[in-house]
Amino acid sequence: QVQLVEPGGGLVQAGGSLRLSCAASGRTFSSCAMGWFRQAPGKEREFVAAISRSGGTRYYADSVKGRFTISRDNAKNTVYLQMNSLKPEDTAVYYCAARTDSALFGVWMLSDDYDYWGQGTQVTVSS
Repeated sequence: QVQLVEPGGGLVQAGGSLRLSCAASGRTFSSCAMGWFRQAPGKEREFVAAISRSGGTRYYADSVKGRFTISRDNAKNTVYLQMNSLKPEDTAVYYCAARTDSALFGVWMLSDDYDYWGQGTQVTVSS
């Protein structure tokens, strides 16, 4: 079992920055690949970013590439999503997800590839 808690989120103006965090407990965090997804009103959940269990591989959706950075601190059992140059279209509920027993450098982009999910946190970008 892995429990994921996502404090943070909030309201920010377009062009601003926000950092999301996701704290994991339970199963060994360092054995998990992690991902961030988001879901805007009326839309399906979409992939945002992923990081391997080692942190050595990162992958981003085209819509956020160059603006968002995913990172992890295995000593703190936490994964982060730094979001810069935010746009109104980034408004969504953001979810972190964990895939257990992952290959050292593997990343995954499909929701079904993940085993555990956080409760989600709202990010609103005003124009």
